[in-house]
Amino acid sequence: MIRVFILCACPIVATALSTVPVQIEQSCIECHDKDTAKGSLDLTALTFDPKDRANRERWIRIYDRVEKGEMPPKDEDLPKAQRVGLLKTLDAAIFDADHAEILANGRGPLRRLNRDEYEQNLRDVLQLLDLDIRDILPEDREGHRFNKTSEMLDMSRVQLAAYLDAAEAALRAAMVTGREPPPVMKRRVVGTDLFPGTNTFGNREAMFFAKDNKFIELSRDKAKEAVTDESLELALFRSASWPYLGTPKGIVAKHAGHYRVRFSARAVLQQPGFTLLPAKQPVPMTFRTRKPAGVDIINEVRASGGVIDIQPEKQVYETTVSLREGESFEYSLLGLPMPLAMNPNGSAPTYRYPPFPEGGQPGIAVQWLEVEGPIPPSSWPPPSHRVLFDDLGIEMKPKHAQEDGKRLLRRFVKLAAREPVSEDDLQMFDALIRQRLEKGAPFSEAMLAGYKAFLASGDFIYLREPESAEDHFAIASRLSHFLTNSRPDARLLDLAAKKQLRDRKTLRAETTHLIASGGFDRFVKNFTDYWLSLRHARRDDPDIRLFPEYRFDEYLVESMERETRTFFTAMIRDNLPASVLVKSDFVFANDRLAKHYDLPPLVGSAMRKVSLPADSPFGGMLTQAAILKVSANGTNTSPVVRGAWVMERLIGQPPPPPPPSVPAVEPDIRGAKTIRDLLALHTKSKTCAGCHAKFDPVGLALENFDILGGWRTRYRGVEEGERITGIDRAGHDFAYTLSAPVDSSGKLIDGREFKNVNDLKAILAANSRQLARNLLHQFTVYATGTPVRYSDRREIESMLDACEKDGYRVRDLMLVLVESRIFLGNHGGEP
Repeated sequence: MIRVFILCACPIVATALSTVPVQIEQSCIECHDKDTAKGSLDLTALTFDPKDRANRERWIRIYDRVEKGEMPPKDEDLPKAQRVGLLKTLDAAIFDADHAEILANGRGPLRRLNRDEYEQNLRDVLQLLDLDIRDILPEDREGHRFNKTSEMLDMSRVQLAAYLDAAEAALRAAMVTGREPPPVMKRRVVGTDLFPGTNTFGNREAMFFAKDNKFIELSRDKAKEAVTDESLELALFRSASWPYLGTPKGIVAKHAGHYRVRFSARAVLQQPGFTLLPAKQPVPMTFRTRKPAGVDIINEVRASGGVIDIQPEKQVYETTVSLREGESFEYSLLGLPMPLAMNPNGSAPTYRYPPFPEGGQPGIAVQWLEVEGPIPPSSWPPPSHRVLFDDLGIEMKPKHAQEDGKRLLRRFVKLAAREPVSEDDLQMFDALIRQRLEKGAPFSEAMLAGYKAFLASGDFIYLREPESAEDHFAIASRLSHFLTNSRPDARLLDLAAKKQLRDRKTLRAETTHLIASGGFDRFVKNFTDYWLSLRHARRDDPDIRLFPEYRFDEYLVESMERETRTFFTAMIRDNLPASVLVKSDFVFANDRLAKHYDLPPLVGSAMRKVSLPADSPFGGMLTQAAILKVSANGTNTSPVVRGAWVMERLIGQPPPPPPPSVPAVEPDIRGAKTIRDLLALHTKSKTCAGCHAKFDPVGLALENFDILGGWRTRYRGVEEGERITGIDRAGHDFAYTLSAPVDSSGKLIDGREFKNVNDLKAILAANSRQLARNLLHQFTVYATGTPVRYSDRREIESMLDACEKDGYRVRDLMLVLVESRIFLGNHGGEP
């Protein structure tokens, strides 16, 4: 057995006398020997061999606990001088071993394209902007919170088969066989054809036909005659939800594609007696695409065409919706009631509408609607077909098939590859095409076989580390997949070919260019989907017993997501300081969020920057509704869960995993016990209390925010407390109780106290270097597929030093990362 002596100012020396450093032996063995082994750590059996990856990782964890002062728990057990000496010696040995491994093997393994990147690469190569092949591929595993981690993106036979299937589906979508584009459907609907029937779910309060601003009674015979009556308006006053069937008559896509929709509409207020007045505010709407079906069949529903604000004055609106074969679309107003069926006393179902708001029920009145599509391409065959077959047209019967096959393959590979492909590699695909032709396969099928093989090959599926100082194509691919989730554009590939991407000025300009591009929206969505779990924003429906006001409020959830993505985009494009993660004097809001945050009213669905009063509890990502929703569940909030979530995701100080035998803290919704009472019971153990002290206080400071981030001063229950009753958005009665008041005060583990969330924000914002460090760690794993390694830490601190003077601004953090050896590769240079 190897014994290791570590002296304060001496290098590590391996002998046969000991297994642990002297300082650790003196201070830690009592709790970490064979018999005790607290935390499952037996230091008497742990050798020191930093060249071994697993052994090095264990010693890194030990180093971090000692460096943070967590171990030993008492300062006197390891005096400062000995602690400094121990850390210095450990750091040198671990750094040297880790850096040597990077120089020999790179920072991490080859990274496979995940399924989002693969789909976007194919969209760009084949010029098919709406290509949908993502779900053919297996879901990617996550590592370090992202779906871009190299070690998780393995390759199996199942995955390879799926990539081949996805490539074939994409190629066949790109190829056309008809001599002409699909015929264009043109249809105009007015009168009763604007809706499939003269009544719908919710009765008159939800929908009726109007003339001269008044409800008009339509018998079955009159309804048939009114299909061409342009004086009728379709008045709608409900949001779309299953089993809503608000689909214009006779509009079903015979061919997949984009369809242009034009319609005339105005925003109105329904009055008692089913009369209409002009609305005072616009009403947001979108279209939901779906296959027409009966009310007992649930089909996939997708929002399409963007959000449109219908104004009080009659106007003509135009949008484009994407329809699959056999699909239609339905009107979908946002933020309005969704009456659902009730069965009173066992009778037939009825639909009850919530009471009218003061001034009237908002809705829209539609006068006519026109649909045209699928919108044909500007030329035929379309660009996607020409990517595959150049100028051979539709027939594709060349006289010299093998020669044309070689030419087309090289042309396609040049368009599709992200760097030059060797002639040796190309000959493998040549052989495949030649074999198919010799067996009598049609020319198009032989070419598709070769293309498919290339699109499932390592040349296309994998992203490389920069392998040498001359390797600019790998830098181009890394940069584009970091900031646009796709392949480099022609401009970036040209700079790579000219070997200009290690020039600092050029690299900075290209990074800035990509941040300003439309493709950057893909980075924002994917990054926030995983880092902040925004893809789970709809995972837990609100408990309708406790939060009936949130029932079916899709407009609120959609607005919450857009707020966080807009805010994060501004953090980078506007180069805001990292401290806005926890504190800012503004929010991004629209009409729905202004109401949710109790701000002055706003008009319209568009997000805009809104200044906050000095005492507002909002501002910063920490208190955004989407963040507060994904860190709660649909029934209650938990300071334990929220606090741990915030410390890991926003602060970058993740707590250790909970002991498997300890149950979670669940608030008593009957109102019998406060959350503090439950936490006190939960943390009676000193071991539990020490760990919970790191994150519970942060969660307690956020207890004034409910499950969707709405402000509250008292908890809700179902039994004890002040009873609140009413009718929810679905027309159903509700009742809950207001129980104990919220106490959001607390004390952090370092002794600093706060009275409320604003006090906590000030404390967290004061350590903006840690917030910036966390962002750099998140950007690093997302950009390179490998988390920050031990020997990367010094460079991370150097980047932070470079950004310190300007307050650690977020775009600056991105730029220094892109210019670093972590991103560009360390090829024998000094660490």
